Amino acid sequence: MDAAGSQVAYECAQYAGQYQNGFITTQGGNLLCSKIIHLITDNQVKSQVSKVLHECERRMYKSVAFPAIGTGQAGLSSAKVADEMLDAIVEFARQKSVQHLQAVKIVIFQTNMLTDFYESMKKREDSDSSTIESWLSMFKSFFWGRKQSSEKKKSTIFEKKVNLVTFQICGESQEKVDETESWIKDLILKEQFESIISDEAIENFDETQFAILEDLQRRKQVNIEILNKLSPPQIKIFGISRDVCSVSLEVQEMVHQIKSTEEEQSKADLLYNLVEWRYLGSNDSFVAFDKLTNMQLEHAKMAKKPYLNVRIKKKNYKVDLNTLRATDDQGKTKILQRVTKDEGK
Repeated sequence: MDAAGSQVAYECAQYAGQYQNGFITTQGGNLLCSKIIHLITDNQVKSQVSKVLHECERRMYKSVAFPAIGTGQAGLSSAKVADEMLDAIVEFARQKSVQHLQAVKIVIFQTNMLTDFYESMKKREDSDSSTIESWLSMFKSFFWGRKQSSEKKKSTIFEKKVNLVTFQICGESQEKVDETESWIKDLILKEQFESIISDEAIENFDETQFAILEDLQRRKQVNIEILNKLSPPQIKIFGISRDVCSVSLEVQEMVHQIKSTEEEQSKADLLYNLVEWRYLGSNDSFVAFDKLTNMQLEHAKMAKKPYLNVRIKKKNYKVDLNTLRATDDQGKTKILQRVTKDEGK
């Protein structure tokens, strides 16, 4: 109150007893803010924070800064206060009606409280990482800034929206502040991990694979970069260690599927040079199956299978490999033909 100045003290005295919803609002006085919201302590931290946030939104304020409410004369534990304050902030941020309030700051004066607030945020990440942006990622963006998209040819960095949370660190001396900042950075770095996957198949990723990678980056606490300029091409995944590991496994499976598809297509191309399967079309002329279906039919025949299910013009058919007839779900049949290439067409 002393720092705010006598005018603020006068307003508080003037409005005493007139407060509604547990707070009164005064001018900012000598402080670097436009307004000060004074809370009437009732030990209901979550409720008070929620009321202030909604009041800020109603008044179209763009930012608000909180102290660790209730940890002073009220004597509440900093761990309990951290949980309740962050519960209120997260619930408020989830509301689609929020349009004006863009930044919420928590000002912590005691170094020991940082651990409680950090642990509270970490619990939220562990329990609901799919719906709440990683608090650690937010810390990282505060200290090191957001990652800019690379413009290098043939390299792709998927855009990732990172919400920004600012912690203002106050201490008895600059040395104490620097120590606390260093401690937070060390915590962040311990959570970081990087994985690099190198394979020629990455060069054949198309829009389908890119969409999957973008979705993985959106859902997980990772950043993904594709380096097609390198030989062999690489996919670099970096972020929270547990998510990096799970995303790496999914990317490796994608690479495996690409390689398997390419291998199958190569086999189908070779076989198509030797034998061709056809079906009788609507104009009484035979039409060649696609190369993969051609290979499936040939393999089924070589394995002496009696039947094989195929698709002809987006309809399902059951092929009798003994009679070379295909029957659809309505009982209609098509005649099939197997021609070796040395027989001619």
